[in-house]
Amino acid sequence: MDVTATVWTLLPPIIAIALALITKEVYSSLMIGILSGALLYTGFHPLKAVETTFTIMGSKLGDNINICIFLVLLGILVSLITKSGASRAYGEWAVKTIRSRRGASFATSFLGMFIFVDDYFNCLTVGTVMRPVTDKYSISRAKLAYIIDATAAPICIIAPVSSWAAAVGSNLQDAGGFESTMGAFVSTIPYNLYALLSILLVVVLCLADLDFGPMAKAQRLAEETGDLGAVDAPAAAEEAGNKPKGRVYDLIIPVAALIVFSVLAMLYTGRFFNGEGLTLAEAFGDCDSSMSLVLGGFGGLLVAFLLFIPRKVVGFKAFMEGIGEGIKSMVPACTILTLAWTISGVCRDLLGTGQYVGELVRHFSLSLYFLPAIIFVVAALLSFSTGTAWGTFGILIPIVMVVMEPAGDLKLATVALAATLAGSVFGDHCSPISDTTILSSTGAGC
Repeated sequence: MDVTATVWTLLPPIIAIALALITKEVYSSLMIGILSGALLYTGFHPLKAVETTFTIMGSKLGDNINICIFLVLLGILVSLITKSGASRAYGEWAVKTIRSRRGASFATSFLGMFIFVDDYFNCLTVGTVMRPVTDKYSISRAKLAYIIDATAAPICIIAPVSSWAAAVGSNLQDAGGFESTMGAFVSTIPYNLYALLSILLVVVLCLADLDFGPMAKAQRLAEETGDLGAVDAPAAAEEAGNKPKGRVYDLIIPVAALIVFSVLAMLYTGRFFNGEGLTLAEAFGDCDSSMSLVLGGFGGLLVAFLLFIPRKVVGFKAFMEGIGEGIKSMVPACTILTLAWTISGVCRDLLGTGQYVGELVRHFSLSLYFLPAIIFVVAALLSFSTGTAWGTFGILIPIVMVVMEPAGDLKLATVALAATLAGSVFGDHCSPISDTTILSSTGAGC
């Protein structure tokens, strides 16, 4: 059955999106969407469809394996920093140093902006560290959760050195028009209005000590009665009984090393040090971002080893255990990325879904300039319903970029990509079943 350039090419993404909306579960939805596309491609031959599915999956995983390696290295680094007790040490320092409610709010938002390498790390670390400080100044746990959530995903989605940048870049591997995936990601930052305005709103609320909606009610209750709306937070007991020896710099140095090594690696893979006379912008634009992040992650891990082991902040056995725990923590992220890459391969390489949608848009004379707004709404609804920004842009980015290719307008494609990312984060923020919503609430203990 030849489905190329027919309406049937829309079936796999429609099935994946519909099932994600109905079941609120992304893994099975993506897998069924992948298999439906493979069945269409093979003329409904079950065995060939399964073979095609795993051939595409193996190929895509091989092409993007560096992204998975970086995520694993990042997970290990997060696990080791937690084991060291550095988060606890930062919290104790903050309690002694901060003198006002406004200062406590700013310190919370600043820490959230500093820990931009991963949203999971951000949510749990900021909550665990800052709870004693915000409790001291009667900041409700609801407001703490808001600050945590508003400085997690919005920061990660505009930070070039982050797990989110790696995930977005991996979905852009086959996108035409852009010189590099890193260049494409960076170009979306000025147009990612939801993320930028979310961060600005946090700063304004902290500066003016304002609240709104149910958060204002919770804050009044905290100030008038002392009821912070607190519940027992599992994150608070993570290090109990371990007598960690970590200090504040045990948190700052590994994260800073990760950032510095990643930037240097981007310049290295972009041939900045080869004596070719490239500018910084040219080197960053031509770098191998996934390999650079791997090198940066390894550098950060090596610094953590040299920082923790000689001082016995973390014992050698505990360090090795942290490696296993870090790998486990990133299995869900690697799984959803693998499925997203696979459905992208099925739609793009086998069925030509993007080309068909592009022809459909031209046939109905729908202006491409309306698409970013439509894309934002679709991404927001999908992300809200499924609770995952990664799953949303994993489904939408390949389709969006192929649709935008025939226009030949790189700036419009950039805006459409930014709308996809912004909508994904917006829906993820609003969703009560989102992992970051749950982690922000867990970290805040509310």
